[in-house]
Amino acid sequence: MIFFIGGFIWDSLTLGRIDGWYSNSVLLFYLISLTGSLYIYNLADDGRWENTILGPYQHYAPLAIQFFLGGLSSAYVIFFFQSVTFSRTMVFFVILVILLLSNELLRDRISNKYLQFGAYFFVTFTFFTFFTPVIFGVMNTFLFVLSGLISLLLTLTFINYIYKKSPSTRSDISRFKVTLIIVGIYATINVFYYFNLIPPVPLSLQNGIVAHNVEKEDNIFAVSYEQSALFNVWETYDKTFNYAPSDTVFVYTSIFAPTDLSKSVQHQWQRYNRSLEEWNTSDNISYEVIGGRKGGFRGYTYKENITPGIWRVNVITKEGLVLGKLDFTVISDSTFDKSRLSTVRFE
Repeated sequence: MIFFIGGFIWDSLTLGRIDGWYSNSVLLFYLISLTGSLYIYNLADDGRWENTILGPYQHYAPLAIQFFLGGLSSAYVIFFFQSVTFSRTMVFFVILVILLLSNELLRDRISNKYLQFGAYFFVTFTFFTFFTPVIFGVMNTFLFVLSGLISLLLTLTFINYIYKKSPSTRSDISRFKVTLIIVGIYATINVFYYFNLIPPVPLSLQNGIVAHNVEKEDNIFAVSYEQSALFNVWETYDKTFNYAPSDTVFVYTSIFAPTDLSKSVQHQWQRYNRSLEEWNTSDNISYEVIGGRKGGFRGYTYKENITPGIWRVNVITKEGLVLGKLDFTVISDSTFDKSRLSTVRFE
């Protein structure tokens, strides 16, 4: 457990941007090493490595599998946490956390070859879902489907190769059954994507503020907002917006995107209808995010003549993937003292 916690902390400190050459090199190394470790392990029972340079070390293969699988899982948890919202996308994030913890706590199950190959396909698919957008500078449904097909083809080819090479593997597993498991995982991830249950990695909402005013000058954004109470350490701005008839409500966001990636996002303004108990969309305002900036691409939308009530602004991609949500309540108050506003400048 100490090594597990230490490894997770190490990944948190050393893995940089999701589009960084170091992060991607490390993850690619982990994936290649996991592939090699699985190959060594599955042929070890056939005596394939006797009298070879790998012979004295073949019994370490299960530990290597666990190490590289854990390394990939922890990195995905770190990267996906940056994009997850406490909504439907939390489901996929929880699956990653379960995979990470299971790899550590159920180490004896690593000998189960169905589990091995199922986990291998899952981390391979996950790797390509954010690696291909980084490479091509595009993030869309076609690329997601392509990533899944590449992962499926590579995994099934790899399993079939081991199956042919290893008599012990042929006696341990059914090729039909393992193929069914892999295809089932593939279908499940695609269902998750269809219902917008997967966080929109490699995009992430880095900051979001509901403000009274946003001004841009010399590439510096000055954002004026109502400061949250001191005891509310998790919020930057007050979720109550004191509104006068002449006021405009601004929503400022900064969104991280990999270098060369251009993506259309929307601020979806919604008001809660208490009588119908549903959210009604009043505006969908789009703008283009250009990747590459460490602090995220900054932008804002605004709404005039807003009505009091419970509001939220969903920050979403054009496919409907949710980057984040900003909730606030508009209260009619023409006496609010705007000298109490806080102003922060984002450079």
